[in-house]
Amino acid sequence: MPKHALSRFNRTHKLGVAGVAAAGAAALIFAAVPGADADQGKTQATAVENVKPVAFSAVGTAARAQQATIAKQADASAAKGKAEAAAAVKKAAAQKAAAEKAAKAKAAAAAKAKAQAEKERKAKQAASRSAVRTAIPAAAPKPAVKTYPNNLDGWIRESLDVMAKKGIPGSYNGIYRNIIRESSGNPMAINLWDINAQNGIPSKGLLQVIDPTFKAYHVSGTSWNIYDPVANITAACNYAADKYGSMDNVNSAY
Repeated sequence: MPKHALSRFNRTHKLGVAGVAAAGAAALIFAAVPGADADQGKTQATAVENVKPVAFSAVGTAARAQQATIAKQADASAAKGKAEAAAAVKKAAAQKAAAEKAAKAKAAAAAKAKAQAEKERKAKQAASRSAVRTAIPAAAPKPAVKTYPNNLDGWIRESLDVMAKKGIPGSYNGIYRNIIRESSGNPMAINLWDINAQNGIPSKGLLQVIDPTFKAYHVSGTSWNIYDPVANITAACNYAADKYGSMDNVNSAY
């Protein structure tokens, strides 16, 4: 074999060749030693057979160690990636929870502010209404409607109230006295025999008033019915005030 060809063998090749060479040398020694017995030959042959290529065994061990290292590194990298992914998920969940909490807090604050504003608005409206009520004086209560009994006493008293409003003079006693003389207190009394009756205009009512006089001295606010007690009394007193100064001054037919 050329010298340059041998130089191209790598370390593994060289170790293999060295092994083979060693075995060959042992065989040569066995053959050269004279008188060697058969047992010795077997022992040496067994020794030769047990010679193993050391280089190839070393290469396999190194490869397995490298594979184990790579596998360990891959496991470590996977574990690291899994841990980082879990941390990222946890961080995202924490950020989401924080965002939801902030949104709820913001909504609660807005609701509270709205409720406070509504409360203040209602209080302001109530104060405004109160101020308006204070500024506008309460209307004076209407006087109770005065009622009168439906009898001679009631009729005279109601007539006196109307006369007072109209400025017509007269007293209870003056009116009562003349009513008793003229009609005895009968609002439907009528005179059918005196001169007025003969002229077709009989005297009528409590104070015996003829129709022309009643119409001329009728007081507004009273009935136009000459037999109405209050209307008859008030018109007669208005006439007496015009002719005699007051019904109190009348003591006979008038």
